[in-house]
Amino acid sequence: MDIGRVESSFSPSTYGRKAAYSAKGGMVASAFPDATQAGVEMLKKGGNAVDAACATAFALGVCEPQASGIGGQSMCIMHMDKKSVAIDGSSRSPSRAHSSAYRAKRRRLLGYKAATVPSTVAVLGIMHERYGALEWQKVLAPAIRIARRGYRITKLQSRIQAKELENFLSIKSRSGARYFLKDGQVPYEAGDRFVQGDLAQTLRAISDSGYQSFYRGSIAKRIDQDMQRNGGLVREEDLAYIPEPIERAPIRRQYRDVSVVTMPPPAAGLTLLLTLMMLNHLPSKFLRSKKPSSYHFVAETFRKAFWHRVLRPFNPHTYSQMHDMHYHHLKRSFARQMADSIHNSMDDTLPIMDHAFGGDEDEGGETTHLSVMDDEGNAVGITQSIELPYGSKAVADGLGFLYNNYMSAFDFENTMNPFYIRPNEVPWTSVSPALIFHDKRLWMVVGSPGSQRIFSTVAQFLMGVVDGSLPIDASMYLPRLHCTIGGEIGIEDGAFEKPVTRYLEGLGYKVVVRDRFSFYHGAVHAVMRMQTRDGFQGVAEVRRDGTAASAGSGAEKSGSRRGGDHP
Repeated sequence: MDIGRVESSFSPSTYGRKAAYSAKGGMVASAFPDATQAGVEMLKKGGNAVDAACATAFALGVCEPQASGIGGQSMCIMHMDKKSVAIDGSSRSPSRAHSSAYRAKRRRLLGYKAATVPSTVAVLGIMHERYGALEWQKVLAPAIRIARRGYRITKLQSRIQAKELENFLSIKSRSGARYFLKDGQVPYEAGDRFVQGDLAQTLRAISDSGYQSFYRGSIAKRIDQDMQRNGGLVREEDLAYIPEPIERAPIRRQYRDVSVVTMPPPAAGLTLLLTLMMLNHLPSKFLRSKKPSSYHFVAETFRKAFWHRVLRPFNPHTYSQMHDMHYHHLKRSFARQMADSIHNSMDDTLPIMDHAFGGDEDEGGETTHLSVMDDEGNAVGITQSIELPYGSKAVADGLGFLYNNYMSAFDFENTMNPFYIRPNEVPWTSVSPALIFHDKRLWMVVGSPGSQRIFSTVAQFLMGVVDGSLPIDASMYLPRLHCTIGGEIGIEDGAFEKPVTRYLEGLGYKVVVRDRFSFYHGAVHAVMRMQTRDGFQGVAEVRRDGTAASAGSGAEKSGSRRGGDHP
């Protein structure tokens, strides 16, 4: 990798907005402009990366409600005061949860029974309590302001609402429809102002009384009453006894010139690292070549890495005694063995049927990721979610937030699976936010939504930077592919030449062509502190609505070498 080329060839561009930005004074990248500005506001007030990340996260829950919110869960990787820490913010199944309550699959996906006990407020509250510098009220102020004044609905949000219309209207109480559809009946149109008065009041209460007020007090009582009225399982005692988020030691492995630090189980950082360790055995020149065979080897790497996770699911909340056995599979010898098992044909020992936790593999879950760096050398990456788009489609009455549907992310068949549904258990998750170090110095923080495509999205972004010496804006813009365990390769329309698709189909893959900049293929949000010059660079995914911005003066150039508006 030529780090000088990576950093010098960055081209700030807009795609109709500031999707790539370069400046001094720290950097924030998130999936919505108002949320990015909430983080920037904290940096300008003298806050650190945690203050900025928490403000951005709360704001995303307001202006990107299809993806996250205070009714969901959050996972975090951070580097604070020269120490890297992973925050396991897993939500929990209710104490009344039992497999018999979920014989109908619909109950895992939609409605009040689909919700786990939310963890996001606890995660952000405890992060701020331990590491933040600004007052709690300042951190929540932007989210409250956005909820009270409203924001403009985007084309993407309008499209998702239309897609989820039937599910919204299928909820007996119609609570999600009342709060998130126009007149409770139809999708909002792009450009419509969307105001959330009840959510503003809830956030104000959390601001005034602390994050604990979500779990003990009037908010918890209202959630309990709402759940009982609508057949849900979360109760006041579930909220009161939710464990604090757990600080875990991150896991780390080398990928060529960089060190990748990411989330340990129950998150999917192991899958990301195993993927990169296997790719280490392929020459960078081969990966850059765009030969049909190079796509085959990458596809097989994705298949094998994810199949390994499915075969050996590990939940430290349940099977902590298996810790050493599981981490054996991140040994270099094992990665070499896995890489050597890839040949010039599809591996027919892998199953032809795909395995998925959490709903429809074709559509995937809905999640968001934000990345923040400050001037003091601190970095935070938070991936947060309500699982499927607009979660359970049910809203806490009078409180204004969507309940998640993370009950869909449990196993309901195999009692030996560590993610089998049990009371007070944590769900399966695919998130893998990462810190990237170069020459032993913190260089980047990166992450993505995308359900089971998260690890492949992040891996391909890093391949572009490390193997291709591409700047982070160009690497974010690269066409992506993903291969499921069963051998279905999703590619982007017009981005792969016909000889490539013919070659892959000839090997037995099922090639599915998706729109260029497909929503299916994740959404990279990355921030870099440059090493060959002063300042920061940030990118927000062109596939979504986000921006990158800084508290300092920008170095944005006019125009773009690629041009074009946000698709």
